[in-house]
This record gives sequence, structure tokens and C-alpha cells, in this order.
Amino acid sequence: MVRKLLSYFIPINVYKRNSSLSKSLEVSWNNGELVLDSKNTNYSYGSLQRILRKGLKFIGFERIRNFESVLILGVAGGSVIKTLVEEIKYGGKITGVEIDESVIAIANQYFELDKIPNLEIVIDDAFEYVLKTKKTYDLIIIDIFEDTTMPNFLFEDFFINRVNSLLNINGFILFNTMVISKKEEERNHIYKTKFNGNYSLRMYPKVETHNELFTIKKLS
Repeated sequence: MVRKLLSYFIPINVYKRNSSLSKSLEVSWNNGELVLDSKNTNYSYGSLQRILRKGLKFIGFERIRNFESVLILGVAGGSVIKTLVEEIKYGGKITGVEIDESVIAIANQYFELDKIPNLEIVIDDAFEYVLKTKKTYDLIIIDIFEDTTMPNFLFEDFFINRVNSLLNINGFILFNTMVISKKEEERNHIYKTKFNGNYSLRMYPKVETHNELFTIKKLS
């Protein structure tokens, strides 16, 4: 494909639209990869897929293959879902929660997300879903951004405790955060203190420059 080859020299735009929630959404060929970007950052595939793949490696691909259920809060183009299904060969149930229906339409059209048989997409606010659901999960991936900012509720005790209650014993939370300012660095340090001895928390700073990953295992 000509556009794919040209993208090694210059990004080639394929599709662009405005979304009331995500503002600008753009699908482009970039370095031979089809990626989804917002105005100021990569939303799916590209660097974001590399970041979350590293997080999944920290947890362990073999361990993940034995999980029965995965919850993804913040789907966007679905790159972490592709990593789970195509690279890790995860065959269990995946539930993806995404507030922006426009993003899912793009994910289905350009990244064939709707062709993944073990995936259920729920169009809902992550906070509302976590509040309502009665299900529990072996792996919860939190990857929620509004362009380069993260909603405050992700770091509040109520949400943290509610997510923890949905996690099975010996299950993991993978939390992708963005740290650009000193304030965000301090926010993440406070977040680390929210987990007691029932959890094993590890922080991985400077993953792809501005991203900081947390893996949190529920011990009891």
C-alpha cells in the first residue's frame, strides 16, 4: 500500500472527525502503522499500544492467558484489546467500556474491533459502569484520558475502592497515567498510598516519556 510506505517519511491522514467528547479524532498511517490520535496525543496503536503492552508484560502473558475475565475502562481504538487477543492469545471474556460512541464507530471501521468474538463493548461512563456492575474481574485495565488530561475521579477514594471491590483475589489492575507536570507527579505519589497490605503495587515511571504505569495485585 502506497500510503503505508509513505507513512515512514510523513504521517498520512486517512480520516478525521470532531467528537463532542474527544474533540478531534484522526486516523493516520504513521511509520507503517494505522493509528488513532486525539488533538495532542496518541489514543490507540502507536505509542499507546507499546505502553500498555509493556504493562501486560509486567503482569505476565502466561498469567493473563489463564484469566477468565478482563475489564477495560477506556477503549478508544482498542489497541490493548488487539494485544490481548492477537499477541497474548487471550480467549476469555473481555468487556470494554467507552463513553464516546464516535470512537467505537472508528474502531469498528478502521481497526475491526467488532470482529473480535470474545469482546463486549458497553457505551457508558466508566464511573457509572463501575458503580452499577455486579461482575468481578481478573484483570482491570484503566486507560482513560480526555486528550492529555485525566479525569479527577480516577484518583478519588470512592472510585479506587469500588474498582478494588470488582477485582478478584490474585487479579491485577493495570493503570496507565500521564505525568507532565509536578502536580501530576505528586498526584501519582498520593495514589500509591491508597493501597494497604492487601495489595502489591508497583510503579513503572517514564514509560514512553510521559506515561507512568501502575500494576496492582490483589493479595486477599
